[in-house]
Amino acid sequence: MATMLHAGHTGFHEGEIAVQERAGLRAEADRLVGMLAPAVLNAGVQRFLAGQTFVAFSARDADDRLWVTALTGPAGFIEVSGLTTMQVHSVPAADGPLGELAAGQPFGMLSIDLVKRRRLRINGEVTAADAAGLTLEVDQAYGNCPQYIQQRALEPRGPAAGDGATVRRDSVLDAADIDLIRRSDTFFLGTAHPGRGNDASHRGGSRGFVRVEDETHLWWPDYQGNNMFNSFGNLQVDPTAAMVFIDFETGATVHLSGTAELLWTDGEGDDGHTGRRVRFTVEKVVSGSALPVAADGVGAYPMNPPLTDA
Repeated sequence: MATMLHAGHTGFHEGEIAVQERAGLRAEADRLVGMLAPAVLNAGVQRFLAGQTFVAFSARDADDRLWVTALTGPAGFIEVSGLTTMQVHSVPAADGPLGELAAGQPFGMLSIDLVKRRRLRINGEVTAADAAGLTLEVDQAYGNCPQYIQQRALEPRGPAAGDGATVRRDSVLDAADIDLIRRSDTFFLGTAHPGRGNDASHRGGSRGFVRVEDETHLWWPDYQGNNMFNSFGNLQVDPTAAMVFIDFETGATVHLSGTAELLWTDGEGDDGHTGRRVRFTVEKVVSGSALPVAADGVGAYPMNPPLTDA
């Protein structure tokens, strides 16, 4: 059951601290603890959000299952209406996993500018949801680094062949799902904490950095980041996780919900010598729901770690 978050919290929670300590990066993370202060949607945040057309959004469905999906709209579809209040003039796709999004639950949101490689992490509570959009009460909001963001200029796209086809709901990946995942250089991750609510984050790398083991398991290397370990801290406490992969040329999506485990390795392989990778177990799949945006090309992040066979 979705747990209401504890408003006004500050500092890292127990899971984040545990992962920071295991990674030997506790002091580095502590320098950033001020970013976790209760949110104020100031003028800089308002300007950034006003120009965005794409966000990743994590919440739970009517069965209390965690998902992460994408919301899109023209610049201005995200509107700051108070120091801690936002209006999102868009809703998840009706045929997607969050097509009946309910109010009164935590959310995680990542507003990301794929062209400028800028991103803003936001979490809080969905206070209202209807056909016109969402009202969000924000608990935390802070920027993340530009690392591993593959550069894309998303544009609205018209109807295409395959749009409106039956959305597949299953407990395993099929061949088309696996192909899309193996071609991906980007995905979005949703995690949750029982007292801090939901989180949405970005993961990127060279095309193919996510490996599919079989129809219910995949893994990816964890690269060096900001050392806060927000997502992994959540997984340390609660393994519930969700992923969404997007074919940015067609708008096709593969949504996954299941569990994830952070694995500590000997540092060999293509993780940039972090000694970390994540293994995801698929429990539910929703594929076929298409986004109304696409991008013609991609500019690879120049410091993506090279892939190996390990």
